[in-house]
Amino acid sequence: MKLQVRVIEARNLPAMDLNGFSDPYVRLQLGKHKSRTKVVKKNLNPKWGDDFTFRVDDLKDELVVSVLDEDKYFNDDFVGQVRVPVSQVFDAENQSLGSVWYPLLPKKKGSKKDCGEILLGICFSQKNSVLDLNSIGDHVSVASRSSDLGMEISADLSSCASPCRSEDAASSSKDSQKSLAGRIAQIFQKNADSVVATPAQSISRSVDASEPSSEMSRSIFSLELSEDESSPASFEEVMKAMESRDQGNEPPGNLPGGVLVDQLFMITPSDLNVVLFGPDSSFYASLTELQGTTEVQIGPWKLENEGESVKRVVSYLKAPTKIIKAVKGTEEQAYLKADGEVYSVLAVVSTPDVPFGSTFKVEVLYCISPGPELPSGEQCSRLVISWRLNFLQSTMMKGMIENGARQGLKDSFEQYATLLAQNVKPVDSKDIGVNKEQALSSLQAEPQSDWKLAVQYFANFTVFSTFLIGVYVFVHIMLSLPSAIQGLEFSGLDLPDSVGEFVVSGVLVLQCERVLQLISRFMQARKQKGSDHGIKAHGDGWLLTVALIEGVDLAAVDPSGHCDPYIVFTSNGKTRTSSIKFQKSNPHWNEIFEFDAMADPPSVLNVEVYDFDGPFDEAVSLGHAEINFVRSNISDLADVWVPLQGKLAQACQSKLHLRIFLDHTGGGDVVRDYLTKMEKEVGKKINVRSPQTNSAFQKLFGLPQEEFLINDFTCHLKRKMPLQGRLFLSARTVGFYASLFGNKTKFFFLWEDIEDIQVLPPTLASMGSPIVVMTLRPGRGMDARVGAKTHDEEGRLKFHFHSFVSFNVAQKTIMALWKAKSLTPEQKVQAVEEESEQKLQSEESGSFLGIDDVRFSEVYSLTLPVPVSFFMELFGGGDVDRKAMERAGCQSYSCSPWESEKADVYERQTYYRDKRISRYRGEVTSTQQKSLVPDKNGWLVEEVMTLHGVPLGDYFNLHLRYQMEEVTSKAKTTYVRVYFGIEWLKSSRHQKRVTKNILVNLQDRLKMVFGFLEKEYSSRQQQQVA
Repeated sequence: MKLQVRVIEARNLPAMDLNGFSDPYVRLQLGKHKSRTKVVKKNLNPKWGDDFTFRVDDLKDELVVSVLDEDKYFNDDFVGQVRVPVSQVFDAENQSLGSVWYPLLPKKKGSKKDCGEILLGICFSQKNSVLDLNSIGDHVSVASRSSDLGMEISADLSSCASPCRSEDAASSSKDSQKSLAGRIAQIFQKNADSVVATPAQSISRSVDASEPSSEMSRSIFSLELSEDESSPASFEEVMKAMESRDQGNEPPGNLPGGVLVDQLFMITPSDLNVVLFGPDSSFYASLTELQGTTEVQIGPWKLENEGESVKRVVSYLKAPTKIIKAVKGTEEQAYLKADGEVYSVLAVVSTPDVPFGSTFKVEVLYCISPGPELPSGEQCSRLVISWRLNFLQSTMMKGMIENGARQGLKDSFEQYATLLAQNVKPVDSKDIGVNKEQALSSLQAEPQSDWKLAVQYFANFTVFSTFLIGVYVFVHIMLSLPSAIQGLEFSGLDLPDSVGEFVVSGVLVLQCERVLQLISRFMQARKQKGSDHGIKAHGDGWLLTVALIEGVDLAAVDPSGHCDPYIVFTSNGKTRTSSIKFQKSNPHWNEIFEFDAMADPPSVLNVEVYDFDGPFDEAVSLGHAEINFVRSNISDLADVWVPLQGKLAQACQSKLHLRIFLDHTGGGDVVRDYLTKMEKEVGKKINVRSPQTNSAFQKLFGLPQEEFLINDFTCHLKRKMPLQGRLFLSARTVGFYASLFGNKTKFFFLWEDIEDIQVLPPTLASMGSPIVVMTLRPGRGMDARVGAKTHDEEGRLKFHFHSFVSFNVAQKTIMALWKAKSLTPEQKVQAVEEESEQKLQSEESGSFLGIDDVRFSEVYSLTLPVPVSFFMELFGGGDVDRKAMERAGCQSYSCSPWESEKADVYERQTYYRDKRISRYRGEVTSTQQKSLVPDKNGWLVEEVMTLHGVPLGDYFNLHLRYQMEEVTSKAKTTYVRVYFGIEWLKSSRHQKRVTKNILVNLQDRLKMVFGFLEKEYSSRQQQQVA
């Protein structure tokens, strides 16, 4: 037996968040089975409409329905709970409780707290029970809506819906049993032996919908009427209906999973909405064709909930990938906002056929809003697409699912953005470049009168009450006669003569102290008075200019319901402070701040908002934000709204309006000047990379145009298994990229994020190479955690890099760039003096070509009279493996054990000194991966080799592919094919010469290894015979 539950809606839920709302969702549990609904943001009367099915193992179990409030940073808050015994549902008429409002009970028994109500539809579904949850999902009476309709029923007995009791029809339950539908339901529910229903049986009967007691019309036509209620209309009519209803609502914020697309297009928001979601748009058809999606079915847009929402359903068959087969997906799209200027569409994607697909849903939010004003006067639109995963059930594979979904969505929406740019003209960054002088000239700080501010600041209860008390005491002193000296008093000392006088004296002292503190704070604030505003920057270099325009919805921490905010900007260790705005939660500053020219380009700008006169003497933080220049386009910061972080700021949804400009005022060649400075710190010549190289580097990591590559090194990233890749160093970032057997790993973090860099001595696990360990500051670089080896309790990520081709050069470059960003000027001078005696060396450095697919060619093939199982001992790590490598001239051979990467795929690392691959006898590190061939009659071994200590060794990687298959026509015989390819990391005029040299030596090595393997097998066979 299965229990079907529909969670319809809730009402009158208590507010659990500071903003006066809740983010409710429902968690259901029956025995060991758990499930949950989606989260409805900022709603005290949420509607879900989600269906769940639970297997019933014991009728003594209880269905526990809990309503919780989602909290982003802390544990979710408990709202209320309902417990429904399964036996109650089983004993009910027709084994259904219908749609009933249940009061939510608090966690503590006996508490009288009102937790609201929840509407649930609960019933049993057996093999011969055809109960349809859609018939109980609509708790509104259907008979009234169908009173004018004449209906002809043609229903299959095996698929008609059995009647369910609802709250509105409880009084007519006896009459419903007398109706045809009631009798049919009773027959099926009680399993009567006298009636046998077959799929071929059908009935046709005219039903008068005007009969109020026709329970059959209620149950059977509940689905049809609900569909008719949300009847499709033209897209233009749907949008006009939404625009007429949706006025003044705030657009939803980006989902926490991250932003997939953020682009500007030369089109109005309404036209872009039609291109993306219009039923007649050709864009979606082109996208499905590009991505190989088939069996696409697009439903019409429908008005639901009396026109309050617009939804449609899209289903399709997603094209297969290298990892996942073709899967069917269902996408429920709903408009959250459509007012003619801003459009927000939430798409909830379900893919139950993928592994663990029933435990999560992917939510994608499309936001279309007006773009910035262009100099040409044309209107543009901004498209922002964000995502998140909504887990319906807890699973141990949560991390793996998130990483897989993130990579899949990123690749898919890269194609989406590229295709959209081909159909709609994107806005060129040059077209939106705001003239700095023109943008700043319009800002004028409001003149502030000291007297006006003083009246505004001191007009509060504390000052007013103190003034009245002071006047009252002064009049009392004037009217009173001098008192006689008594007790311990003497001339000049008048002590309180009673407890009442003592209390009054204490109150007067405290009130005067508070007033004096207010006066002191006011004088300090006026002394500050935005002293940094309007001061021009000095020097040549990177000039950062910040225009502070206004703040919106800043948190009120004063008892008066206002705050006295001021803002501190920090970049590259330098700070600028704004003026203080008294008693304002929506202040206007219009102040301009310039940072003195910096030699190094800034990476981040930290913004901190404080309340000058908080409830305590010290300043209270109202929120903070970080503006990352590496991840942002400078042109986008010319006019930007920055949301503030922090508990107070997020509760009030505080924002700042800023205009930020970053220019280089030094003239000349910025890159060349920076590299010249770094050469003195590194002690080595650094060549300027070509524009093509810098462009490829920027595109690889998604960096802005002003970021330039300084150097790159081949190395291994140590995680669970060493990963061979390339480390890229620029003025502000450390990046790593690897592409091994089609799996790409890519991340970067800032130099400022690094707290410490250590060099560990060589170990066997590091292939005899020193290890560079980079430790990030707590909570920093979380976007790069995919490459971290460890993550400690304080939130520090640690990255391990080893097996550099030129370790000394790599270490010096890394330390020099880190010190340039993290050390004080005095420490930098000391570091330069220590290394100034070293001579500059020149290094031939080719241009980085990027990672391209390696082209393989067959270089060796033969048939060996050995079985495949014995041939694989060549890669087993045992005596055969070691002897074969020694026979081939490999010295100091070592290898790690095979470890499972995924199903039927294993990986290991090897290290040796070799004179066969190259006559220079350099060191070789390699990564090997083995897997079964599709028909399971052989193995495929792929190997990526890196040469160390040979000329141009860091210019290329060697790729080998061994394919061993058992010969079916001849027992104990293996057919071997060896493929060879070179992955060039840098261009060189010696490519042909290097390739020829390696290929000749490789073929000689293969002959020796396979010859030894054949002799070894023959000797073993002879020993067994003897």
